[in-house]
Amino acid sequence: MPYVNIKITREGGTTADQKAELIKGATDLLVRVLDKSPATTFVVIDEVEMEDWGVGGLPVADYRRQVSGVDG
Repeated sequence: MPYVNIKITREGGTTADQKAELIKGATDLLVRVLDKSPATTFVVIDEVEMEDWGVGGLPVADYRRQVSGVDG
């Protein structure tokens, strides 16, 4: 039984329709790649604060500032 957990940040305000499309896309991927029945797949979307995750060892906000060259 495949389980996919999608993390999205709250900063952009993801709509219910967008979340539904993410679930459909992840389910389709599991069906096509793993040959699973859609009824046996679980797709969970968690909305997280931007600071709760990171890229390259930095919180996302710091990483974005570093990449864009903008000081805090």
